[in-house]
Amino acid sequence: MLLAPEAAACDRRLDLVDALEPRIRALVPEADRRRRLVTELEAAPEGSLRHLLVGVKDIFHARGLPTRAGTALPGGLFAAEGVEEADADCVAALRAAGAVVLGKAVTTEFAYFEPGPTRNPRDLAHTPGGSSSGSAAAVAAGYCELALGSQTVGSVMRPAAYCGVVGFKPTFGRVSRGGLLACSPSVDTVGLFAPDTATAARGSAVILDAWDPASAEGRREAPRPVLGIPEGPYLRQASPEGLAGFEEQAARLESAGFRVERLEVLSDIDEVNQRHRDLHGAEMALEHAPWMEEHLHLYKPLTREFLLRGREIPEARLLAGREGRGRLRHQLERIMAAEGVDLWICPSAPGPAPRGLQATGDPVMNLPWTHAGLPTLSLPAGLVGQLPLGLQCVAAHGRDEALLAWGVALEAALRPGGGRASTFASAGLIFQ
Repeated sequence: MLLAPEAAACDRRLDLVDALEPRIRALVPEADRRRRLVTELEAAPEGSLRHLLVGVKDIFHARGLPTRAGTALPGGLFAAEGVEEADADCVAALRAAGAVVLGKAVTTEFAYFEPGPTRNPRDLAHTPGGSSSGSAAAVAAGYCELALGSQTVGSVMRPAAYCGVVGFKPTFGRVSRGGLLACSPSVDTVGLFAPDTATAARGSAVILDAWDPASAEGRREAPRPVLGIPEGPYLRQASPEGLAGFEEQAARLESAGFRVERLEVLSDIDEVNQRHRDLHGAEMALEHAPWMEEHLHLYKPLTREFLLRGREIPEARLLAGREGRGRLRHQLERIMAAEGVDLWICPSAPGPAPRGLQATGDPVMNLPWTHAGLPTLSLPAGLVGQLPLGLQCVAAHGRDEALLAWGVALEAALRPGGGRASTFASAGLIFQ
């Protein structure tokens, strides 16, 4: 039997969806969301996430909710067998912990760059980012406290930064991708959005393989992490206002007692960027090969162009992209070990969310860390006008628990007076 407080809490969030969704458009439309949610809330098992509402990016399968991936292509081409009864592995894990699926969140077409209809809750005239646009916007608007996304280049970090919420991309391979439509399997990573780091850690404890609660708790008592700034051509990819905001963030952390080291790294960022783009394009073309030719006319222009270019990439460049992942990871971790750096810090995006809905922004600040498979965390860290800026924190491979635990302290230093992101609803912002 559903208890009154649980029903009331769900009703409040659904009232918010009803009020804001015609303008934000973060969720895939659903005929009778309330009726389904009441049924799922009543059936939710006991667990660490009991009755927590979760948005699911529309490239993950979720039972009872069709997967459309933001495309006009027939869903049967990429639907899981028995999709009405199937959950992606991470969705199943969240449901087993008592979470309830709010609905499918809008994605760009096949998680590439062709924008969907979602608008940024912080300012409707600006992009929410991509490709996990709906997931980030749903958390920012207060619809739910957790949302699933995925990152192939910057699709968790960038929308988290643009929408002013926490985004977490785990170490590559620590979350099962079963039931996820692949984009580039060599780098695709399941990620999470949340209003604060503590909530992101609760969700991560459920979906990450071999989660170590002792490590997560112990790290909170450990000394503050040493922070490294990756000086050089990588950092100069950010915009002037993005760099100015980042320097202010770094100064705030130093004032709070964090040690910050400036190190020259990623001098070959142009080569890393090209390697990753080749890998992404070639692998996505391979994933779409079974149906691409027959349905090419149904793809949106940016996706179609990328797939056509991707299938022309020579195998040697594809293999070079795959091989370069481990090499970059070891280079970065050798520097961290030699210099005593625990976390890299850098902008989560080149600057605040660009104006307009025709593009989703540039993921260039996220690319090398995704290529290396390292865990990253985006924290809300200031504003340009009313548009949020994010701070990206990067840990060594497999140190996800430490990153999230340290993130709580970093969050408090960056946002004095509380470690919780200010959502659209709680901030009281009003559409014009």
